[in-house]
Amino acid sequence: MRTRFQSQPQVLRWIAEGEHQEQDFKLRIDDARKIAKTLSAFANTSGGKLLVGVKDNGTIAGVKEEEEYHMLQHAAHQHCKPPVELQFQAWKVEDKLILEVNVVPASKKPILAEFEKENWKAFLRENDQNILAPAVMLDVWKMADSPLPENFTYTEREQILLNELQQGPQTLSWLCKKTKTKRFTLQKIISKLIRWEIVQWKVQGGIAFYSIKK
Repeated sequence: MRTRFQSQPQVLRWIAEGEHQEQDFKLRIDDARKIAKTLSAFANTSGGKLLVGVKDNGTIAGVKEEEEYHMLQHAAHQHCKPPVELQFQAWKVEDKLILEVNVVPASKKPILAEFEKENWKAFLRENDQNILAPAVMLDVWKMADSPLPENFTYTEREQILLNELQQGPQTLSWLCKKTKTKRFTLQKIISKLIRWEIVQWKVQGGIAFYSIKK
């Protein structure tokens, strides 16, 4: 790839923000499977930016552009399924090279990462952490290509669940206990309600909470 030097203030502003939901720092890329988790998390959430050559505390260390580029492309195409789209830009700051890597949000989810050999999982981004995608979201993503029925019919099980959710955000484990419903069955019900935009979800501390959509 060709190095293109751009204005430094923009990169310095990014570094000053620190790591967050849509930004991560990497000193270097030396493990394709490990970085695949981050690529999956960004692609399955809202996209994000990697600044390679920057330490976790924001110190600029610099990188060798071509080495990092090839490692990231390998991770995106060999350890992500389907492959993740990456956009690259090189910057020179303080006479050191920083590689900006933009991860494009996936149009079709989930993006799976082979974070261990032959072990593929989907990840999400929560603040500055990569977390496993809840099983409920995997079901929602699987249903995305199927058209919604014209009408939604409530059964007694849906009504019991919604009554519990009226109390506020709840975890899947808690809802299983309160509704006396098997986990797999409840997972399918919640997935359907999310698809119909009746229920919403939010991850806090790596745990998914479900609530009535306002």
